[in-house]
Amino acid sequence: MTQPVTLGGRPMMPPPGALSEELLIARFRGHARRLAWSAVLLIAVFGATAYFYDNLPAGFENWMLLSAAGGVLLLGVVIPYVVWLSRTYVITTRRVIVKSGLGSRHRREMTHVRGYTIAVRRGILQRMWGAGTITLSNGVDTSLRLADVPTVTLVHETLVDQIEVNQILAHRDAQSASDTGPSV
Repeated sequence: MTQPVTLGGRPMMPPPGALSEELLIARFRGHARRLAWSAVLLIAVFGATAYFYDNLPAGFENWMLLSAAGGVLLLGVVIPYVVWLSRTYVITTRRVIVKSGLGSRHRREMTHVRGYTIAVRRGILQRMWGAGTITLSNGVDTSLRLADVPTVTLVHETLVDQIEVNQILAHRDAQSASDTGPSV
């Protein structure tokens, strides 16, 4: 049996009936544009703290300034960064996986072989940054939402290709299984 030739840069398909291994296509996080305000806040807090340190009236001590700066940095810089870091999107040759959470991880998956619709929503700022939000829905399970996906058009094309390849493989394997079944 010969290996099928790829057309148009598509991945090589395994021979009929052979199990294909799951390969990683992409692993990414949401677009980091939301962290821009955190970076501006970090610079402003450091600049203000350096300016006001030892320059305040005697009643207002330096430790109060440092604790206020630490609180602002915790709320405005550290927490948004950790929230951004805790969400990961993974695309493999078999499924799409959305992982979120720090202490307890929440994981949702959607397989390519079942097929799903892909909706892309891009706001004005998302278009400026080349990002977008992808919603995957198969009509049975709850929709899977990939928020602020960087290079959203490339991810969309990848998902469409994976659905097509997986459905072709499933159809081909179903046909070969019915051909080799018991005859009457």
